[in-house]
Amino acid sequence: MTGVGLCLPQLGPHVRADIVAEFARRAEAMGYEALWVQDHFMYPEKPIRGYGGTDRLPPHQYKSVFAPTEMLAFVAGITSKVRLGTSILVAGNHWPVPLAQRLATIDHMCDGRLIVGLGVGWNAEEHIASGTEIETRGRRMDDFIPAMLACWQEDPVSYDGSIFSIPSSFVNPKPVQSPRPKLLSGMWSPDGMARTAKWFDAWNPAGMPIGKVQKIVAGLNEQRTADQKPLEVYYRSFVQGPLAPRAADGDNMAALVADATACREAGFVELTLEHNFWQDIEKPEDWLDVPERFLPVVEAARG
Repeated sequence: MTGVGLCLPQLGPHVRADIVAEFARRAEAMGYEALWVQDHFMYPEKPIRGYGGTDRLPPHQYKSVFAPTEMLAFVAGITSKVRLGTSILVAGNHWPVPLAQRLATIDHMCDGRLIVGLGVGWNAEEHIASGTEIETRGRRMDDFIPAMLACWQEDPVSYDGSIFSIPSSFVNPKPVQSPRPKLLSGMWSPDGMARTAKWFDAWNPAGMPIGKVQKIVAGLNEQRTADQKPLEVYYRSFVQGPLAPRAADGDNMAALVADATACREAGFVELTLEHNFWQDIEKPEDWLDVPERFLPVVEAARG
């Protein structure tokens, strides 16, 4: 069965702790499968790189973003069934050993409901502020993943890679999930696709025709070893895309229901709905209508 996930209220001026808590409770009670966060922490006034490969400024919602791992820890304490995931953590914003500890801690707080999504990111200024380089983000990711995974192995942990080194140490806690939380790839480039086939359990495409997703995943599965399961798909649909005009019908419901039906027929694990860029969020309380309003998508995904 294909489930439907929601992105938590996280971006923009209309996010409050009480709204996040009530949103999470309502989403879980109404049968949504997962709650997701993304990873940005600053909005450059004069960005070096345009948004999404263009010369445009990033969406204004990125001027305020609640921190992802802290949000998941908060929501872990007020939910009991819904999965909690990162879509996507930018590896250049983090370092593998402390991130491994934080993620394992969240996995304990939510009793094994965590999904770990990773990507290489697009914000050059965030890399600069993190002490990393966007120009080498792919090579850094190639060493980041095995370094982080090493931390979840049996102690003492050690790792010696091209970028990261971990002296023989005890790194705890280990995740609740065995052997580890599911890894979700948010990468798109040819090199990123190769990393997805090599290291990850699932892929997180967005805004791509579903038939094309199926073809790409079939090709990636051919690259996987015999002991790897086929890649799962967590497909992402925007109620209103970043910088996109508002849908004529307000909430794009017909298109989202069609996406849900297509995802179910394709055998995808989940359709994730993104509302953080939706112009109908005009005040904090507007977030609380989202879970009930989009139940038709849940029904379509279930068939």
